[in-house]
Amino acid sequence: MSQKFSFALHATDGAARTGVISTPRGEIRTPAFMPVGTAATVKAMMPESVRATGADIILGNTYHLMLRPTAERIDRLGGLHKFMNWERPILTDSGGFQVMSLASLRKLTEEGVRFSSHIDGSKHMLTPERSMEIQKLLGSDIVMAFDECPALPATDDEVAKSMRLSMRWAQRSRDAFGDRPGHALFGIMQGGVTRELREESAEALTRIGFDGYAVGGLAVGEGQEAMFGVLDYAPGFLPEDKPRYLMGVGKPDDIVGAVERGIDMMDCVLPSRSGRTGQAWTRRGQVNIKNARHQDDPRPLDEACTCPACRNYSRAYLHHVFRAGEMISGMLLTWHNLHYYQELMQGLRDAIAAGSLKQFVADFHAQRAMGDIEPL
Repeated sequence: MSQKFSFALHATDGAARTGVISTPRGEIRTPAFMPVGTAATVKAMMPESVRATGADIILGNTYHLMLRPTAERIDRLGGLHKFMNWERPILTDSGGFQVMSLASLRKLTEEGVRFSSHIDGSKHMLTPERSMEIQKLLGSDIVMAFDECPALPATDDEVAKSMRLSMRWAQRSRDAFGDRPGHALFGIMQGGVTRELREESAEALTRIGFDGYAVGGLAVGEGQEAMFGVLDYAPGFLPEDKPRYLMGVGKPDDIVGAVERGIDMMDCVLPSRSGRTGQAWTRRGQVNIKNARHQDDPRPLDEACTCPACRNYSRAYLHHVFRAGEMISGMLLTWHNLHYYQELMQGLRDAIAAGSLKQFVADFHAQRAMGDIEPL
């Protein structure tokens, strides 16, 4: 087991890359999809089930954990890994995005963000220094710099001002993080959909020096075309020998497109959130299990899938338990979705290693275009 944090590239195919991030808590195969464990749990899943889907790393939310049960309490109880029974790597976000999207009465200054909790209205101040302190108390393996993420659409001036604030906060995050062997700090590139601002941001981050780099401020409503437009150039501005993380993405076709453009890591609540609302992701696109067409269907969600939902249960059963509001519905569909996502990542890694990514991507799109199997 590696005692320090490192990244090794094993193969490339076009802009796409496959490799391994080594941490003291285990290896992360890239490109990697990280299930989101917002409040120290991937909703509807046991940690060992998350691991069984093929996940090497999960994500925790600084904002949610600092409010409840508090980072100090988690630290007293032995840290986040022990607290949630996940011994493998954990990445924590900085809290910036959640403050912008969830907190009420927030006030942004050079120092940081003052806000009221969406849970009980209590007052808090989140700064780069406090974000580093919280993430240290949590004990996460990969720590994200504190940044501001402006909601798009915004004017170029607003995006530029916000990006430069984030770069000053990135330096403060780096200073506050200090020297923590075995733990990594990632910087976050901002700049909206403007090439010059993205380049300026990447140069600022590279000067500061981080263990990995995220492409932030995408998947916030700009649409896939605009996102891919940025990803056509943005990863190339970042150091080649460090992991590149696209935050908050996404749908399976977003993931495939991002990997084609040189992204190594992604996270999204989509597979777990979809599972709880009756949506299943399959090779042939999305299946809405609440539709009446499934009520007499003895077939599995996906014939080729080896997850417990597909191995042991019919569409008719999955339809029934969703309609009946049974807890097992969210459990089985979430397991299936996470399994599908991890299988997709393994397929991408294998294709890049074999130099056959183009064919893999063509097959992926062709299968999805077929749509769901014909109703009985």
